Amino acid sequence: MSMAHQTKHRLGRRQLLRNSAALAAFGLLPRMSVASAMDSAPLEPIKVLFDTDIGSDIDDAVALAYLVLRQDLQLLGITTATGEAAKRAALARQITQQVGLSIPVLPGFEAPLAIPQRQRIAQQAIKLPSTVLQAALKTHNPDLAIDFMAETIRSNPGEVTLLAVGPFTNIARLFEREPGISLLLREIVIMGGKYSDYPTPWGPTEWNAIVDPHATDTLFRLAECPIRAFGLDITWQLSMTPEKVRAAFGQHPLLKTVLAWSEVWFAERDLLHFHDPLAAACINSPDLCAYTQGDVQVDLNSPNTAGITTFTPNPDGNVRIATGVDHKAFFSKFFGTFFVKGAT
Repeated sequence: MSMAHQTKHRLGRRQLLRNSAALAAFGLLPRMSVASAMDSAPLEPIKVLFDTDIGSDIDDAVALAYLVLRQDLQLLGITTATGEAAKRAALARQITQQVGLSIPVLPGFEAPLAIPQRQRIAQQAIKLPSTVLQAALKTHNPDLAIDFMAETIRSNPGEVTLLAVGPFTNIARLFEREPGISLLLREIVIMGGKYSDYPTPWGPTEWNAIVDPHATDTLFRLAECPIRAFGLDITWQLSMTPEKVRAAFGQHPLLKTVLAWSEVWFAERDLLHFHDPLAAACINSPDLCAYTQGDVQVDLNSPNTAGITTFTPNPDGNVRIATGVDHKAFFSKFFGTFFVKGAT
């Protein structure tokens, strides 16, 4: 068992049950899950590459905390995208090192393919120790991140799930430089786009899709493997207030780290939405959501619509969009990972 997996078991059973009961009281875990979620993980964990813009919205860090503790997922490496990619890599490395997980964490491409940068800084990096910030690279070679992705996928043909939860710049660069490499992936899982008229504050747009719209288009055009897409219309339905986040996250050492970073987010916003954690959780529990098969087109016609995604049902399409989510099952799975031994 790796050190990352051992971390999950450091709390004694009594403390685990006590924390779980407290979460159930907050309505974050069904009470029955404390006693029922004690079965073991699959023998062969799913291999995952994680591409993220951690450091802006707090949900990337929440998703990474989940990933490093799951026994049924094997995190092979992390790449970061958008402005201050090296600081984003430093944030990701703080989480992996906290659980003793030694994996590659590489800063990737910062600039979008064809438009000006809309996400220049990693706000949460202010919470990193000064020694870590000083060690963060001022410059880096983003092609090394693409090299790593390509080599990892080729070394594990048909086994890797590429989880992309930021603007898709690195993914587009990979697909353009390595034609056909997506055929070697098990699956691409993304948080990005919006695929219905469910009301959200920004109409038909979604941040990951519009920050680099040409990369979003490249992803959907060039991917030759199955894609599962979790749009803003679904992930927006999963949220917690700062008060509930503080009460729940304060009970686990890894979530305490994320909680400290979240104060940067909550200084300007009043909710945590579990956008990226839902995509991560559905890698090994796809039945948390309902899906529809089809194709996705990306609008590049004008600056005002660039990056807007449109879904067309098609039984032969390679994209499955999430069309509904089981809220209670998601929160039970997510918090069970931290507070219930052997949670599924």
